[in-house]
Amino acid sequence: MNVSDFDYDLPSHFIAQTPLEERDASRLMRLDRRSGAVSHHVFTEIEEMLAPNDVLVLNNTRVIPARLRARKAKTGGAVEILLLKQLNDRCWRALVGGRNVRKGTRLEFAGYGFSCVILEELAGAQRVIEFSRALDRQILAELGEMPLPPYISAELVNDERYQTVYSKIEGSAAAPTAGLHFTPELLLKLRQTGIKLATCTLHIGLDTFQPVTVESVCEHKIHSEYARLDKESAAVINAGKRAGGRIIAVGTTSARTLETAGILNRGGDPGDPPLKHEARLRQAVTAFEANTELFIRPGYEWRVVDAMITNFHLPRSTLLMMLSAFAGRERLLNAYEMAKESGYRFYSFGDAMFVC
Repeated sequence: MNVSDFDYDLPSHFIAQTPLEERDASRLMRLDRRSGAVSHHVFTEIEEMLAPNDVLVLNNTRVIPARLRARKAKTGGAVEILLLKQLNDRCWRALVGGRNVRKGTRLEFAGYGFSCVILEELAGAQRVIEFSRALDRQILAELGEMPLPPYISAELVNDERYQTVYSKIEGSAAAPTAGLHFTPELLLKLRQTGIKLATCTLHIGLDTFQPVTVESVCEHKIHSEYARLDKESAAVINAGKRAGGRIIAVGTTSARTLETAGILNRGGDPGDPPLKHEARLRQAVTAFEANTELFIRPGYEWRVVDAMITNFHLPRSTLLMMLSAFAGRERLLNAYEMAKESGYRFYSFGDAMFVC
């Protein structure tokens, strides 16, 4: 299967540049992944599509102000840094934009009294950088900017609009955008109607910003991302499955975490005492904390996720491949064409889909 099989045309006017005034006022397309049937709604109507014992799984990662602007110490040339993953107190893996930013290059941050040096050159624009001292939360808050995706050119007036209302664990380079549609009031209302809520953590990293450049899907190397599912949420998910409820991933990041937990459950987690085979069969997921390299694409056997709330994704992206594995490529791309015909807003600040 080729990457070109996941291409579609999207004129730029479909790309949402700003969030709506009300988070839950976005449109919602419901796609039946078995029949391909499509219906059109507003997001608040998600309540009518859920049932008691269904479990919504929310990614509680929080975006850090990961975009930094620096100057080369020798020439004064402008450099932009996008922090991707903290390696230790002072070292980070990052995307670095600028001319000839090679190993040994020292970068300075005017007015902050510290600098960084390029320790290692990785693939493409990736670098390992070491700061002269720990890059703590206070410095990041003062120096860093919200790392909006490159297709958003409008200024974000309120940084919290690129955070979910339930964001908690700092460490992500991008927001889990399917969750941007929820409000505290809507979540409370869902809980009062018997919908269960569980959380996971997946810190979104490099693949959000990296295009798929190979021709064949199977040749693409997906990068690892930190993921965690705690015992309390695993218990909620397993109880929901036993009660006949659906496990509904809020976003592709939650789906990736859940499926990783399902695979580990079937094979056993090397970090935990082994479970008996019968015990594993009685539960859908196991708690874990690890980096995941799971690449979900057509042909994948789904173990945990029964439905998914998601946004509309970029052409030729791994996220579009994941949704194609869940709903079928032709059904999904047909739904995308219908979304364009109906004037849906695409990408991070755009409208939502409920694939069930």
